[in-house]
Amino acid sequence: LTDCDATTDVVLMCEVMGEATSVKHHQKKIAFLFSAMRHFAAELEADGLAVDYITLDAPGNSGNFGGEVKRAVRRHAIERVVVTAPSEHRVLAEMKTLEENLGIKVEIRPDDRFLCTPDAFEHWAQERKQLRMEFFYREMRRAYGLLMDGDQPVGGQWNYDVENRSPPKGGMAIPTPLFFEPDSVSRDVMELVRKNFADHFGDLEPFYFAVTRQDALKVLAHFIKERLPDFGTYQDAMVQGEPWMYHSHLSFYLNCGLLNPLEVARAAEDAFRAGHAPLNAAEGFIRQIIGWREYVRGIYWLRGEAYAEENYLGATRKLPWFYWSGETRMNCLHQCVSETQRNAYAHHIQRLMVLGNFALLAGIDPRQVNEWFLVVYADAFEWVELPNVSGMILFADGDYLASKPYAAGGAYINKMSDYCKGCAYNVKEKTGKAACPFNYLYWDFLERNRAKLQNNPRLGMAYRTLENMAPDKLKEIKDSAAVFLQELE
Repeated sequence: LTDCDATTDVVLMCEVMGEATSVKHHQKKIAFLFSAMRHFAAELEADGLAVDYITLDAPGNSGNFGGEVKRAVRRHAIERVVVTAPSEHRVLAEMKTLEENLGIKVEIRPDDRFLCTPDAFEHWAQERKQLRMEFFYREMRRAYGLLMDGDQPVGGQWNYDVENRSPPKGGMAIPTPLFFEPDSVSRDVMELVRKNFADHFGDLEPFYFAVTRQDALKVLAHFIKERLPDFGTYQDAMVQGEPWMYHSHLSFYLNCGLLNPLEVARAAEDAFRAGHAPLNAAEGFIRQIIGWREYVRGIYWLRGEAYAEENYLGATRKLPWFYWSGETRMNCLHQCVSETQRNAYAHHIQRLMVLGNFALLAGIDPRQVNEWFLVVYADAFEWVELPNVSGMILFADGDYLASKPYAAGGAYINKMSDYCKGCAYNVKEKTGKAACPFNYLYWDFLERNRAKLQNNPRLGMAYRTLENMAPDKLKEIKDSAAVFLQELE
């Protein structure tokens, strides 16, 4: 919209069934995005722009982008279409057919809501035998001058992650998130969702998202003031009944465009330099924004559509029903699925080390895990979901994105959460019906994937332990895993 001419141009925005049901997105996710769209349209109109807004239930709505662009071209006698590059291969493929289908010029512009273009990332990647986020992140720090003293990182080192792994402790004063009451626009959208998507996953109410840039900026300010000081220290911690912890909850607003990444990163840097937040918190947060977020987007476009089909470990088991229902005796999974159902949100350790870790250890089909993650989270778009799930969580791309599988037994979850205290299983037991399934699934995972993983240098200690394990103990592990996985089917 940078050169949009209010005297001649029309802005087309459309709610289309094809996108709302490309997967059966969480009800709260659909309501959030439609409401944000409607509020943005009103802001554009207030700025004097002509907006042609097609609601989902508008008469004649074709249900897809191409159809709505075609109808708009006819309505307004359009001579040229300008569109921002989408965040999904499927949608880009459709956009590339528009020019031929419409018979007019179609210009696809780069998405400037990111800090590294796909071309720039590809250039960076071509110069390296192995891609690692840490080195990309350092280049981004240098490029944007974030937490830098000249050409050196503030504090003398690039990464303070070693300080960001503290387990929860008693007496934590976790701030209340900044939530918003739905206005009339959001309530209208919620009614639309009830009528059209009642069979989709998740709870529509309570609805509390920011749906305007003004309110998203308030969430950013609230995070910087109330949560950033302790964000780093406890970013990996999980506490029953505390789904929001010290996290920012800004990914909703970054990924749909209400906030831009540089202003978010600058706000964290300013808080550090003003003495409001420690370096480990500011650096850890900025690394997520300009490092990991930009890195996974680069991987998504670099690897292309074939990335979705990768399955290095040959995982084929079906996704268990409890990922939809939350009905499992494993308390950690019950908590994370239930919170996901209510909030369309779970923080990154819940996604990686509980929900994702189980899917990895149990050998769940990557296609089904990817679809689940894309469905259930309001911040999930394919560009960010697919590399995180296939690369980081499931190791489905081999060691392309991650240097090792992020597999762990029950001890990790017990250390980083209080979930095990309320569980039907005993985290101290290693095998048998009473044992925490993560314990025997971990070793069973390493054993059945030995041929592909045993030479990974970061798994050397684990495989040495496996080599030294008594045959009868290994048999107990494999038997326990077999029984559990059979019951899972």
